[in-house]
Amino acid sequence: MANLLSNAISYSPAGTRVRIRAAAPDPGHVVFEIGDEGPGIAETHLPRIFERFYRVDQARSRKAGGTGLGLAIVKHIAMVHGGRAEVTSRLGEGSVFRIVLPSDGGPLARRAAAPPPGDGASGGLPTGPAI
Repeated sequence: MANLLSNAISYSPAGTRVRIRAAAPDPGHVVFEIGDEGPGIAETHLPRIFERFYRVDQARSRKAGGTGLGLAIVKHIAMVHGGRAEVTSRLGEGSVFRIVLPSDGGPLARRAAAPPPGDGASGGLPTGPAI
């Protein structure tokens, strides 16, 4: 979320709004949105926007700094949690970036909540010969 918020602020003209929203559109998901009133992203770029090192505007990106990895990292963090990253955008109107996550916390939360392996006597640590 911090990356998306930073991007929205960096790529929006002064005096425009950045909106943050969270919603649970159905019992199985939660959606976080960051919307801006920036220049927008051309439709031809949208399929590649979450690729590593992909930049829509090389000159603007160089001036703003960054490596071109931020959105790829956002996408992969969402995926690790069983979710996805999305974007909708219109030139001259701005962009809305969404993170859609399962409301149960996804695979990492399920793994953390699972009982530890083992018989319980060793606190979940594997047992074996002493070293």
